[in-house]
Amino acid sequence: MMDWTDRHCRFLHRLLTKRALLFTEMVTSAAIVHGPRERLLGFDPVEQPVAVQLGGSDPRELAEATRIAAEFGYAEVNLNVGCPSDRVQSGRFGACLMAEPTLVAECVRAMRDASDMPVTVKCRIGIDDQDTEATLDRFVDTVVAAGTDALYVHARKAWLKGLSPKENREIPPLDYDRVYRLAARLDLPVLINGGIKTLKDAEGHLAAVGGVMLGRVAYHEPMLLSLVDGRFFGDTAKPLDLREVMVAMAEYAERELGKGARLNNISRHMLGLANARPGARTFRQILSVEAAKRGAGPDVILRAFDALEPELALAV
Repeated sequence: MMDWTDRHCRFLHRLLTKRALLFTEMVTSAAIVHGPRERLLGFDPVEQPVAVQLGGSDPRELAEATRIAAEFGYAEVNLNVGCPSDRVQSGRFGACLMAEPTLVAECVRAMRDASDMPVTVKCRIGIDDQDTEATLDRFVDTVVAAGTDALYVHARKAWLKGLSPKENREIPPLDYDRVYRLAARLDLPVLINGGIKTLKDAEGHLAAVGGVMLGRVAYHEPMLLSLVDGRFFGDTAKPLDLREVMVAMAEYAERELGKGARLNNISRHMLGLANARPGARTFRQILSVEAAKRGAGPDVILRAFDALEPELALAV
């Protein structure tokens, strides 16, 4: 989710679900150690629980980045060993590290020693021509022995040459059964990711794994998150309806604009809130076009809501 999610997105998603664990986009350990830490790691406490997702391959640097992230109060630190982009490969991190399980294990140990946060790993079922049975088991066993607390497994191979990141999310076939077999032989949580488009699909996976990770579907269809707490956590509290979400986001935008944020950096995460509702096209246009204009304020968010058909706007 690089270049997609940020703290504004997490604030929106936390309005919709109080219980799901939210993730930062992947941040490199080098950027955290040498760059603007508050801009990279700062978040509103209301977003908790939040996991920080790191990219890197230098154990000492990852340990330092973990220590810094712990000072910000994150609930979990996750090492990304699944991203297939060329930009990531050139820095020797992401999915290419699945070919170096010993190095990944060294990174996990260093991260564990740096803080009390749970340390988790996100990976694929393999890369390129790797055998997704024996090779994945060897990789996972090495990383688990180093002390990882959980695994997030995207149920596709990553092809490091010849496929774009987008193609790597669509072309390699999904193999959910391989993740199920992995979960069955491990004594730690295995969470499944990849191609999961509905909450019904997620429920089906939970019979075999310890959890489900949603990515782009949660971004493009954010209102489905409003069903998560009741459906998966037994929460009986009434979720916010769309009107309440829009009012809360307008109030949030007013605070953030006072700190120098631009409205379109907030509203861009809201475009899918009214999907399939009459007036949704105008809703999206206001949030994308009007919000980008100089001096745009929180009233734009409320105007977008008012663009929905009145009887439906009152009912959501």
